[in-house]
Amino acid sequence: MQPSEAAIAPLASRSQWPSFGSLVRRPEMGSVIGLIAVFVFFSIFGGEDFLSVGGAASWLNVAAELGIIALPVGLLMIAGQLDLSVGSMVPASSMTVAIISGHFHAPIIVGVLASLGLGLVVGFVNGLLVIRTRVPSFVVTLATLFALAGLTLGLSIILTGSTSVALKSGPIAKLLLGDYIGGKFEVTLFWWIAIVAIVGYILNLSRYGNWILAVGGDSVSARNAGIPTDRLTIALYMGSGLCAAFVGLSQAILYNSAQVAAGQSFIFNSIIAVVVGGVLLTGGYGSVVGIVLGTVTFSVVNQGIFYTGFNANWASLIIGILLLLAVVMNNTFRNMALTYAARTKTRTRS
Repeated sequence: MQPSEAAIAPLASRSQWPSFGSLVRRPEMGSVIGLIAVFVFFSIFGGEDFLSVGGAASWLNVAAELGIIALPVGLLMIAGQLDLSVGSMVPASSMTVAIISGHFHAPIIVGVLASLGLGLVVGFVNGLLVIRTRVPSFVVTLATLFALAGLTLGLSIILTGSTSVALKSGPIAKLLLGDYIGGKFEVTLFWWIAIVAIVGYILNLSRYGNWILAVGGDSVSARNAGIPTDRLTIALYMGSGLCAAFVGLSQAILYNSAQVAAGQSFIFNSIIAVVVGGVLLTGGYGSVVGIVLGTVTFSVVNQGIFYTGFNANWASLIIGILLLLAVVMNNTFRNMALTYAARTKTRTRS
């Protein structure tokens, strides 16, 4: 009898002094191989432009925005849930700060707090609906995605008469939330690093990490063991909504305007980055390092194609192939981890 994935996930994610064999079995190993492969590919065909400071900035800026959303989405997926509503949360947050602080000229801090508050409320509603209705999170967050998009469009037309709103945020907000460092790197890179540290602590060093892995492995057993699964689910959705809202408001401040139709690409891009990073769609398995590597891999592919001289339309094909290969590799490394855990258990009993 093989151990559950929830049981081997902490083993795969938390070893402090891993051997070569345990490194190969880690959940992010597939994303390491994928990142090396795509980076070498684009370094060869993209040449000096891809390897230049400007080239690095192009994919790091994409990785920062995507990574801020992918990290909480990854935690949700490790816990066996999905959040598609981030695609509407980004423009809803952008329009909120632009309408409040741009159209109605309220202090920028008011618009920022309102945007972040909206993210928390939408996340709370998502989590509450998932645990109360027992409807799959894919359906719940898909409904929230369309409802929030319609609400954003309708209220924008009513309040401003337009689907685009200008925003002047002031020097401090610009410096902290939406500016370029050295004219190339977005300040969101530092926010991404901070969120990586926070999420890494949650998953690897706190009891909540064990709870998340356990819920993703078997939510019923986790509840029977005394884990507050409902509160944990709501908290994870609120974290996802908060991070998506942060990206939305930072985009509005960076570009000095907000658009109703922006942000839809984050729906599947965040999921792709997480899956490429070694997180299972079925939950109970994954790591923060893997999510970061998957985000960088996706961003390199997404931006690197423009430096090769190839037709940019091929980018979607490459991303599709990359996603399929990532799933295959993830399953391979997961099976290796399961086999290793079973052998270790057998040796211990012997």
